[in-house]
Amino acid sequence: MNGSRNEGNLTFDQCWELLASSVVGRLAVTVDQHPEIFPVNFVLERRSIVFRTAAGTKLWESMKQEPAAFEIDGYESTSEEAWSVVARGTTSLIEDPAEQSAADALGLEPWQPGTKAHYVRLSPQALTGRRFKVNAPDVWNTRLRDQRRASFE
Repeated sequence: MNGSRNEGNLTFDQCWELLASSVVGRLAVTVDQHPEIFPVNFVLERRSIVFRTAAGTKLWESMKQEPAAFEIDGYESTSEEAWSVVARGTTSLIEDPAEQSAADALGLEPWQPGTKAHYVRLSPQALTGRRFKVNAPDVWNTRLRDQRRASFE
């Protein structure tokens, strides 16, 4: 490790804190025996990840209640650290109107136009995360859009 006091594996509580501070993540499911990844906006409700979707692949795969994963990540330019959190579990539909309303009350609203009438819950059975110091960027060769540039601009 690079010596950062925060570097390494994240605790269970740190993972939940990072999930709670995020609004967009990636849902990974298996479709026709190959992985598919979908960006979704989400809320945390009852220690689970909840998102809304329309009819389609995310919904059909979520109805199977098979293993799925959810990932968020970020970069903090002030500390020059990157982090990642992965939740692994199963998905299920939320059909109870009271549970749907509870998710909506937390600010769950679709970002993409169109009707997103289906609510999906990913219940984590494993939650892992890590944080690490990123290599210092080379000011002359690093892409202009690289987030690490913020540390020297």
